[in-house]
Amino acid sequence: MKVLLDANALMMPAQFKIDLFSEIRELLGSFEPVVLPGVVQELAGLSRAKGNDGAAARLGLALTGQCTVAEGTGSFIPVDDQVIAWATDNGGLVVTNDRRVRDALLAQGIGVISMRKQKKLEILRR
Repeated sequence: MKVLLDANALMMPAQFKIDLFSEIRELLGSFEPVVLPGVVQELAGLSRAKGNDGAAARLGLALTGQCTVAEGTGSFIPVDDQVIAWATDNGGLVVTNDRRVRDALLAQGIGVISMRKQKKLEILRR
């Protein structure tokens, strides 16, 4: 199963001290982690920052090396909208902590993996 990760998801390991891929594997068994080029660019931009957010983005950028880079829907639209469009077209699940993205995906019947109590991941569906 393809699992799309957004920038927020890839920053979770540094921000919440979780092993992202192990947590997803625990929920789903085997999976194929996927990122969009826009997510990689977003993390690259954020990684230039100092402090905790910059460090989290640098770790997230390193984690993209373990993912398949999918074709994006176009760099002219916001990355969050690219994530929603890709998930709508390709199915699978999306890992995000972004409330707007999560709510938009759930409204379209697309499953979301999100943080629960800043400790564990859970699958949300409507």
